[in-house]
Amino acid sequence: MNNAVNSKKSGFLRSLSKPVELTQGTPWKVILKYSAPIMLSYFLQQIYVLADAVICGQVLSVWEVAGVNDTFALTFIFLQFAFGCTAGFSVITAKCVGLRDKSGVKSSFAAQLLLTFAISLVLTAVSLAALPKMLGVINVTKENAVVYNAAYDYCFYIFLGIFAQMGYNCVCGVLRAYGDSVTPLIFLVISTVLNVGLDILFLVPFGMGPAGAALATVLAQLLSFVGCLVYTFLKYEDLRLSACNFKLTKSVLISHLKQGIPLGMQFSILAVGIIVMQGAVVKFDITEAGTMLESAPAQNGFGAANKLINFLMAFFNGLASGILGFNAQNLGKNDKKRIRQGTLQSLVIMLVIYAVCLAAGLALSVGGTYQYIFMSADKVTAESIMYGNTYIYIDIILYFVLGFLIVVRSAVQGVCLVGYVLGAGTAELTSRILICSFLPDIVNGAAVNSSASRAAFAAVCFGDPGAWTLASAVLLIPFFGYILNKNAEFIK
Repeated sequence: MNNAVNSKKSGFLRSLSKPVELTQGTPWKVILKYSAPIMLSYFLQQIYVLADAVICGQVLSVWEVAGVNDTFALTFIFLQFAFGCTAGFSVITAKCVGLRDKSGVKSSFAAQLLLTFAISLVLTAVSLAALPKMLGVINVTKENAVVYNAAYDYCFYIFLGIFAQMGYNCVCGVLRAYGDSVTPLIFLVISTVLNVGLDILFLVPFGMGPAGAALATVLAQLLSFVGCLVYTFLKYEDLRLSACNFKLTKSVLISHLKQGIPLGMQFSILAVGIIVMQGAVVKFDITEAGTMLESAPAQNGFGAANKLINFLMAFFNGLASGILGFNAQNLGKNDKKRIRQGTLQSLVIMLVIYAVCLAAGLALSVGGTYQYIFMSADKVTAESIMYGNTYIYIDIILYFVLGFLIVVRSAVQGVCLVGYVLGAGTAELTSRILICSFLPDIVNGAAVNSSASRAAFAAVCFGDPGAWTLASAVLLIPFFGYILNKNAEFIK
């Protein structure tokens, strides 16, 4: 009896991680089954960020919290480049899966591991070298030593750990391209629990400050990467590599770079715009005399709201990864009808997600509830709530524009139209820079500082939906011209 029960349990567990066949079945059902674990994975990845924010917000000083909040844009530019590269690489793997090309799958996996190692080394070197100047760009200077040191220490260790995050995303990308979206989730759950435990250990009894929070994240990610890689080799024969698989041709490496680098650049371009936006926010905490307000309400309010916005974005990103893999596998089979159906049905799912995110965002904004999650009560002020809620109201109401952008961008990436993806990123950057650099001063009637109007801050916040709208306009070209066009021919 016990043997029968245990057998059923083990069979159930095996079925959970069984690869999803993306080229068969009702598109929306298949996409949901495939995307749901990815959504949860991205949700848990946000827990990494939130764990740091929550624990830092309770343990560190108000200026140290401001310093950690200021780092988001800086770490985003490099980590998102790494993420974009691995997402692009996985398109090649998914195409090979759709073609039932087992040797191609192994070659793609090997190429991704080599490129991940090389790119992460370059990103680490560049990020560490540029760190002091980047802090200056967002108006975090040594004149306020506490904020500066907190931001510097946190970024330093995050940048040292770029390889860990990129390596994990590489293996996860390959597994998802293969159809297994559950295994990455399992290892992420383990890693998330470990990250929270290390956060508490390093920040409370060890008192390591922002550096401890960053180090906890890096160590947890490294263990997740190693564990997931070993498990992948053991479980999947088609993904089990030998020395001969690493003897790659120039064309194999170039094909991966053609997919990965443009998407990485697109994500980095996005990050540059976010840096400009962060710099604009910091100005609202600087007095006419050039000193920073002791409570840093704009930075802390915006920082908390930004974490909530990105937390909810996990569901859009999970769906986007689903349609990317779906379209890439069906591109391998040249099933254009199924690509159209899957893309349109994903947009319907996106609208449902938008409704849920809208309700959740508005509910958590009441009384600044979300700020008490990310900061201790003594750091929450009427001003921080005002700044944070202004940002939330503007972004969350127009969140469907972001949903459209994220889903269609991945759908276009999945059919290898990388030029449009990069063009959308350029449009997003241009819009955000122009809005954040000029509109606040125009609305305020003078240069922005701590005495600027709420309307001027709202102008900064419109940098997000403005950027989303212009980027979406660019993606309408491949959306109607290729994905919805029955006569269009894709590059296979």
